Amino acid sequence: MRVRSALGTLAALTLVLTGCGQEGTPEADGPGSGEAPEYTVVDDFELSESDTWSGAKERGRLRIGVKFDQPGLANVGPGETRPEGFDVEIAKLAAAGLGFSDDKVEFVETVTPNREPFLQQGTVDMVVASYTINDERKKVIDFAGPYYTTGQDFLVLTDSDIESTDDLADTVVCSVDASTSAMRIEEDFPDTELVTYDTYPKCLNDIRAGSADAMTTDDSILRGYAATEDGGFRVLGDQISEEPYGIGLPKDEEALRNAINDILEQANEDGTWVDAFEYTLGDSSDVEQPEPERY
Repeated sequence: MRVRSALGTLAALTLVLTGCGQEGTPEADGPGSGEAPEYTVVDDFELSESDTWSGAKERGRLRIGVKFDQPGLANVGPGETRPEGFDVEIAKLAAAGLGFSDDKVEFVETVTPNREPFLQQGTVDMVVASYTINDERKKVIDFAGPYYTTGQDFLVLTDSDIESTDDLADTVVCSVDASTSAMRIEEDFPDTELVTYDTYPKCLNDIRAGSADAMTTDDSILRGYAATEDGGFRVLGDQISEEPYGIGLPKDEEALRNAINDILEQANEDGTWVDAFEYTLGDSSDVEQPEPERY
């Protein structure tokens, strides 16, 4: 394996993020530089035909599954108790449109393998967690959206000699359990060794320790990590897929799905989506706002 030792390397790195030369990687002062978006709560919203919405209304809070370890998308920082990021803003946007103010939203930490089980078991009412829409998942849950389309890419140390996917043969690539990204590596990159964990920070630790060469997942997630690692990592900028992010819902929740799609479409039209993206992930000028699917 062509694993390069990271010991002693990170301390010597002085490159800033803008010097990495990776197209699509945000500048350090880009994300979060504007004011937090405000979402109008629809107090008189009713959706009695949705068991999930009715249960949340009776309970007095909407439980939303998000990840807690993805900078830029959904991350709980030091000393903080609630997650922040683009997924969180989309969750707040959807909640407000469904009649739930921010103080009536409960964020539940949800890792990749738990997303379907949490929805099926009623642990959460919806999941907004870098959740790629695909036909296999649609068999057991519903999706609203997509609210964002990204692509699978790779994160490596700044001084790594991996420059594109052509250089991945005989390397160790890390991802998370049961993810679309991990399955694609197994299928399309048989000359690599895949290791998986339940969270992404464990992959970063492997790269720092020299026991892995690259981490792979959606570009949006990698952007966030690159922006918070003081120039120690860079994104290859060599996407190998198109990943539409959706809001996961319990199966057969057509009324709820349609209501959230209406909310997302309105956010596209009135600029709220752009506000949420630029507050968390940076410049949106080259990002296409996807149209929610109606199925």
